[in-house]
Amino acid sequence: MKSVETRKSELETRRAQLVARMKQVDTELDSHDEKDWDDAAVEQEQDEVLEDLGEAAQAELRSIEAAFARIEEGEYGFCVTCGERIDEARLDLLPATPFCSTHAPGAKVRQQ
Repeated sequence: MKSVETRKSELETRRAQLVARMKQVDTELDSHDEKDWDDAAVEQEQDEVLEDLGEAAQAELRSIEAAFARIEEGEYGFCVTCGERIDEARLDLLPATPFCSTHAPGAKVRQQ
């Protein structure tokens, strides 16, 4: 079982990666020159993909910041819905998740 400090370090590393990615996206978006119509159309399509990548990075950054807040509050690793401990394997895959597998958005409702 990983310690909270280890998880915090992993989250800090991921945050740094996301910030770097967002800077790359911004640089790429700012680097385009006006060209002929065909080139501009291709660049617009590429810009849309880059913007989607940037938005995904921002969403993940918000999740990481929320995880840091839960760490500070001593609530990291516990589901915000039911309060049960989140499985270690789930935290390995999604270290910023606030939900156990039962309460994760999109989780199938268990039949009784």
